[in-house]
Amino acid sequence: MGIEPDEPLTPAGRLFVQPATELIINCALGIDRSVGIDVVRSVISNSLLVKHPRFTSLLVIDKHGRERWKRVDLEVDQHIVFIPDVIGDEGDDDEVVVNDYLANLSVSCPLSTDKPLWEIHVLSAHKCVVIRFHHALGDGISLLSLLLTLCRKVSNNDEMPTLDPPSVSLTNAGESLGIRLWKLLKMAWFTLVYMLAFCMRSLWLRDKKTVVSGGAGVELWPRKLATARFSLDDMKTVKGAVANAVRFNFHYLVVAIVPDSAAHRPHHRLNQGLRQPLVVSVSSGSCRADRWCCGSGGAPKEGLQITGAAMVNLRKSSGIQEITELMKKNSKSRWGNKFGMILLPIYYHASGSDPLHYIKRSKTMIDNKKLSLEALLSYKVGYFVMKCFGAKLASLLNYRIICNTSFTISNLVGPKEEFMIAGIPVTYIRATATSLAHAITMHMVSYAGKADMQILVAKEIIPHPEILAKFFEGALLDMKEAAKLSQNSA
Repeated sequence: MGIEPDEPLTPAGRLFVQPATELIINCALGIDRSVGIDVVRSVISNSLLVKHPRFTSLLVIDKHGRERWKRVDLEVDQHIVFIPDVIGDEGDDDEVVVNDYLANLSVSCPLSTDKPLWEIHVLSAHKCVVIRFHHALGDGISLLSLLLTLCRKVSNNDEMPTLDPPSVSLTNAGESLGIRLWKLLKMAWFTLVYMLAFCMRSLWLRDKKTVVSGGAGVELWPRKLATARFSLDDMKTVKGAVANAVRFNFHYLVVAIVPDSAAHRPHHRLNQGLRQPLVVSVSSGSCRADRWCCGSGGAPKEGLQITGAAMVNLRKSSGIQEITELMKKNSKSRWGNKFGMILLPIYYHASGSDPLHYIKRSKTMIDNKKLSLEALLSYKVGYFVMKCFGAKLASLLNYRIICNTSFTISNLVGPKEEFMIAGIPVTYIRATATSLAHAITMHMVSYAGKADMQILVAKEIIPHPEILAKFFEGALLDMKEAAKLSQNSA
């Protein structure tokens, strides 16, 4: 077998190795019992990880200053960090310890470029395995798909777990020509409006300063991490009370729970999660949204907006099929990063009392976003800037978008069925990433009837994220109860 030539990084890969936008994905897998290093070594040595071209390559810089992947012989032991003993403070439960460990990794532990850009940390005493991937290796869907090739279903140990296909299109094949034409016009209009707002965000427009604002340099601040847990059955109950909700979108939930938490929880308790008091409010008008703002009172008042940056998967397949195709010779399957970004303003009405009001309002906005080409064009524009003007400018524009918004949200739809690794059942999947210039980032992954949201915060700004997690969980329960009442009265 001849020596394989070095492969250049994709444009998105080059973006994620720039200092301002470098990202590492930290995925935590809870396991049913402790595991030894020999088992971990055996699983990795017999997996696709040791055959995958990205996971067996060094990141190198050629003589022209271009980043490339250089294939090397993989030494598995270099990628395993085994921690057999208990870590953390005495009395802390496993979740607190693991979250503290992940929070520390998010700001203080880069991946070494002396080896391929991934690691596996085994927290044996806490029944957790943390898998770290550099974002230049691929996006969340690709990496989760590769991870699932190591696993087998609990119900059938000969089958790999599968992922749901992407969300269904809003376009119906049976629609009349008039309705299709109307949707096309709406798509053009929303695309124009949203892309104009996107470009303004990347240049100068920013959220007003609030108690949850981040900004340049905040990505270097110490972090805390808390977990909010949601039931997919509860989400389905809420979905049943929302007209035309064909499939529940996690973005519906996130955009709804933030204002609902502020409106329907005691403000003195919510303020305990923040360094300064919180007042959430919204203004009327079609081009204004909510803001989280400082105030001396505890009651909501009319205000402005906070804006989130949400990541949207652009792949047509679930990902596992792409893994299989990629390993074939002369494969045309595309590995790497393929996702776009949309901007999500958070809306709140001080006069609103029905929790379902927020989910219905968020669904309308998200459906308009999905109808537009904002996610696709944000990906294409970034690709164009990278190709024509270089990685530094592309990184600067992405960094400015983060600095000019207030939070990040992403979600992955994981397997519906429980699965196991090396015969050990997996109890949860949680993901987060290295810190951004936001004071709060939220990453949600669903698995086996549950969805866990990791809330990573700058602890100098939000010292008690566990309080926010409880309020977010309570917001969904409020919506579920309201949905049941609505269905019973119908």
